[in-house]
Amino acid sequence: MGRLQRLGANLFDGWFQLRRRLPAAVLDEIAATIAAGERTHQGEVRLAVESRLSPWAVLHGLDAPARARQVFTQLGVWDTEHNNGVLLYVLMAEHRIEIVADRGIAQRVDADEWAVACARMRDDFARGAWREGALQGIAEVHALLRRHFPAEGGERRDELPDRPVLL
Repeated sequence: MGRLQRLGANLFDGWFQLRRRLPAAVLDEIAATIAAGERTHQGEVRLAVESRLSPWAVLHGLDAPARARQVFTQLGVWDTEHNNGVLLYVLMAEHRIEIVADRGIAQRVDADEWAVACARMRDDFARGAWREGALQGIAEVHALLRRHFPAEGGERRDELPDRPVLL
């Protein structure tokens, strides 16, 4: 997608539907799903959904992967005791999904495995199934974390909020 096409998407492509696509009840369900999944592995999962980028950001070359890394930093997903944070970042206007994993997880989970989770989310979102897409993507991430970072005995400390962030 070229810069002018990206600019048009960020100005006009349904970004205003953020709250309709992800109402409070769905956000509550997503938070509960994140919390339940985190009890089955050692990872920390965050979901951030951004409606659009500013025209200024697009014109200056900010793209979804770079923005996802910024959000990863801003939300403190990197700041976990075992470097086990994962951010699912959705940029609605550009139909982009990025997964950013902290170094403890990135060493064990292959990029192709993350791509499967992104593809399934993207397919659901494309057909308007925002709730299902988010829940499916989170389930895929939890499955990867269970495989690579299974839960250990004892009390697990929840280090990051479970509620999705709408930007």
